[in-house]
Amino acid sequence: MLRSFFAALIVISACLAAPARAQEGAAPFDADLQRLAEILGTLHYLRGICGANEGTKWRNEMQALIDAETPSGDRRARMIAGFNRGYNGFQQTYRTCTPAAAVAIRRYIEEGSKISRDLTARYAN
Repeated sequence: MLRSFFAALIVISACLAAPARAQEGAAPFDADLQRLAEILGTLHYLRGICGANEGTKWRNEMQALIDAETPSGDRRARMIAGFNRGYNGFQQTYRTCTPAAAVAIRRYIEEGSKISRDLTARYAN
């Protein structure tokens, strides 16, 4: 499941980066990207406290998404804010890995995979 999430994330990053936008208005998939950014922030925190030993893997995935999408201004700020919201929200709730944290990890990986698949199916060239 985790590998398919990474694969879908890479594909979505490549597909979304391909068409250059003439203006920096909101893209039709911005809400999904912001949600995906929030999920990546959540996973960055929760996988860390649950001993996944992944280091900055989820933060790097977020950076890859930003690099591929190349948002600027408000779009970039919203994506980064989503990542930070996911991280900080769970940092306030969980100090150690609990069974509920493990369930949250699984659910967020599933949701992130679904968003990635849906975006790829809808917007890939």
